[in-house]
Amino acid sequence: MSGEHLSLPLVLINLLGIAGIVVWHLQGRDRATARLIVQILFFACMTAVLTVAGIMPHQVNDTQLRGVDAVLATSARVLWWTHLAWSLIGFVRIYIVLERRPQEARLLQDLIVAVVYLGVGLSILGFVFKAPIGTLVATSGVVAIIFGLALQNTLGDVFSGIALTLGRPFAIGDWIVLSDGTEGRVIENNWRSTFLLTGAHNVVVLPNSALAKVGLTNLSRPDESHQITLVVRIAAGHRPQLVEEAMQTALRACTRIVQDPQPVVALKGIDATAIEAELQFRVTSPANRTPARNEVIDLVHRHCAENGLSLAMPPQSYLYKMPSTAVRPPSSGSL
Repeated sequence: MSGEHLSLPLVLINLLGIAGIVVWHLQGRDRATARLIVQILFFACMTAVLTVAGIMPHQVNDTQLRGVDAVLATSARVLWWTHLAWSLIGFVRIYIVLERRPQEARLLQDLIVAVVYLGVGLSILGFVFKAPIGTLVATSGVVAIIFGLALQNTLGDVFSGIALTLGRPFAIGDWIVLSDGTEGRVIENNWRSTFLLTGAHNVVVLPNSALAKVGLTNLSRPDESHQITLVVRIAAGHRPQLVEEAMQTALRACTRIVQDPQPVVALKGIDATAIEAELQFRVTSPANRTPARNEVIDLVHRHCAENGLSLAMPPQSYLYKMPSTAVRPPSSGSL
């Protein structure tokens, strides 16, 4: 087909491609379905014009075109491949959804989108600009190795983020405790790092590579109720059953702890000085640990006073009197 017969279809394809880009941006991200429908319509119209004009996007036979027509042919093919990529990406964003697993779905979508962009980019270089794809891929492999060595830590964070996303040891909103004692609520998790909001209202940023190497405890699973233990030492002169009943009464009167399951009073030991009782109770959330513990301590003190129970001294405070060495007085005998 001569250049004169191709001019009008090439201009029409370029106009359709530019109009599709403008409409795509004007619709916004909130209307994903409408955006995809319009994108497919523009892509179908561009494909129909190419077919009628006898132009194949994957075949370059423009040796007879010169000047403006050659530029229009190149831009038409680039716009066609670009609209193909956007149509595929719109389909991926809408229809690849994992129910109740939004993070995995988002990760899968991002990976597929990256593959689509890479494939379309190579197609444009090979089919439109006649670049040697084999040589380009080999060269890009060497460049990728160099960048991989230079960005080793960053790539480690990225792959650790993928592993954490697939493994799902925690989710946004979970309260976690790391093996080094760091704890807080997860407020953000991306491919490179995880953000924790601590009890002191500070944000701790943890690289995913470091987070993947440490052990963590998720306090929000299976639910956020969290068990606390409090050790109370009562003087050994009191009856153990009386101690248990007083502690149970104190725990039942506490409004900041969970009563189902019921709190437990475990008598852990007894010696000549103290009866050691361990109070085991749950709170609704790790954030309520301090207020609940304060209320339990106050109620334990009150019920000990009401029942005449005396608190025992801590073991480290015991003093032992060392036996004194008798000094014999000097004899008063004469020399």
